[in-house]
Amino acid sequence: MRHSFCKSVRKLNFETMKKFFLLSLLLAAFVGKLAAQDEVQVLPEIKVKALDGKTVSTADFANDGKPIIISFWATWCKPCILELNTIHEEYAEWVEESGVKVIAISIDDARNAPKVAPFVEGRGWEYEVYIDENSDLKRAMNVNNVPHTFLLNANKEIVWQHNSYSPGDEEELRELVKQLAETGKIDAKE
Repeated sequence: MRHSFCKSVRKLNFETMKKFFLLSLLLAAFVGKLAAQDEVQVLPEIKVKALDGKTVSTADFANDGKPIIISFWATWCKPCILELNTIHEEYAEWVEESGVKVIAISIDDARNAPKVAPFVEGRGWEYEVYIDENSDLKRAMNVNNVPHTFLLNANKEIVWQHNSYSPGDEEELRELVKQLAETGKIDAKE
């Protein structure tokens, strides 16, 4: 009888250890996922093209410690154009309030890239505009569709992002920019 009892205890211990091990793995995966959500995302260093055809590194994007808005858009995207036109209408005021800089990144491919400069000039946008012909920056920043807008702090850390555009979204963005300029951080819902 003692032999069967010992065998049962060993089996119980093995089953308990197996469950404990699996539970530990699940817990580690969950904690890892939570930690990943809290990781700071920094603007990746990728090469894009300026409207004059010169290659520029995103490492050179700067705004003297003030907020930067990066907006991914395309010439064929009506909501993108609406968002950038709406921001442009009050851009001078935004700059005066917070010193913000808008950088518009076109995701138009090599075939449509020659259309970007005349398109921008025709709208009179005063933003820095670059073209991500090969979608390298788009992929690095996990942009799946446009418009996709990012707000960066003085350290080029992504502190907020928003996908899509509805009229009025620019007011929330404006408030977040002012908050970031004043306090160095934001209290955002997204």
